[in-house]
Amino acid sequence: MSDPKPIARINDQSKVLPRRALELVKTENKLRVLHVGKFYPPHPGGMESHLEALCRELNDSIDLKVLVASSNGHRSSQEVQEGVRVVRVSKLFSVRSAPVCPQMVREIRASKADIVHIHLPNPSAILAYLASGHRGRLVITYHSDTVRQKLLKRFFDPILRHALDRADAIIASSSNYIRSSYVLPAYMRKSRVIPFGIPIEHFQGGNALEVRRIRKLFGPRIVLSVGRLVYYKGFEHLIAAMKFVEGRLIIVGHGPLQDELQQQAKECGFSERVTFLTDVKDVRPYYHAADVFALPSIARSEAFGIVQLEAMACGKPVVNTNLNTGVPSVSIDGVSGITVPPADPEKLGRAINSLLNDPLRSAVYGRAGQLRVQRIFSLRAMARQTLSLYHEVVDSPRSIGVKNVTHNGWSI
Repeated sequence: MSDPKPIARINDQSKVLPRRALELVKTENKLRVLHVGKFYPPHPGGMESHLEALCRELNDSIDLKVLVASSNGHRSSQEVQEGVRVVRVSKLFSVRSAPVCPQMVREIRASKADIVHIHLPNPSAILAYLASGHRGRLVITYHSDTVRQKLLKRFFDPILRHALDRADAIIASSSNYIRSSYVLPAYMRKSRVIPFGIPIEHFQGGNALEVRRIRKLFGPRIVLSVGRLVYYKGFEHLIAAMKFVEGRLIIVGHGPLQDELQQQAKECGFSERVTFLTDVKDVRPYYHAADVFALPSIARSEAFGIVQLEAMACGKPVVNTNLNTGVPSVSIDGVSGITVPPADPEKLGRAINSLLNDPLRSAVYGRAGQLRVQRIFSLRAMARQTLSLYHEVVDSPRSIGVKNVTHNGWSI
């Protein structure tokens, strides 16, 4: 458990990107970029939300199209969703939740895009790109390693590495994830850190009446966690941590572990203090009503933890876990919250309770977190850096070199 400390700064100014990020403006001769993902909202998921946010922000500055699998399975469709052209191709079947879409090959081959930007992990998209013979530049956003699916990983690894060899640039959300990945260290030369960003203004303010209702119903000491109820989120450890917490826990999300987690809360005698909300349309009032936000993730499938940014934008201190991913580089221990070992309910619970018991310290962390999001993790900053990377890629005769990334001198 840490005391407040100043946010670290990079003193070596040679490590700062020498080229300013391009402004997001409308231009006549736009780059043509095809984004290829698994799915697209309203299909839920972190990759899907990131893809939507990035494409909406870039849409005025480039000629952009999105290619994904259809959530409806066998039906293809084309639409314009909030200004973004989205093509959803029919899915033949799925392998370990990865959609297989033969039509994707034809769509990529027919594209006149200057850049194909693929979001991984997505075996079907990589296979489709390689089979298409597309001659444009290739940019890959590497969201996370393939972690649990060992058989798929063994089959797919040679194909993945072939695609990474072909790539002109690889984007990762944190330098820590590049270093700790089982595959990315071999591609440091072409890797670039562009942290995920959120629309900060969307999370400021909020419905005051709804915030008061939540505080009245669950207060005065509210712990909030948000995410899918799946293994790597570590919610079982957060529930166990409530033994060391004087307060109420709200878990917003749904998933396959819901019944198991509810049963655990009941067996631990915490049913009255742990509430599961599975159908929340707008989570912002819950962020504003909470006293502490907890991200108890336990596996590197949690590559970044974008919900931390949402809580920080709302001025809340964060308790996260010291995973060997980007998670602890989002909310910094002793700056915007507390970082504890993963899968340690006692340390997790005591860290949460220490913040509930110290409103002043929580406020200091909350304000530092807001400042950190504004300076480093805005959606606009993410889009500007991505646009700059696109121009570097098309202007370069070969794969671009890696640059150590800082933002206004603030380390990530």
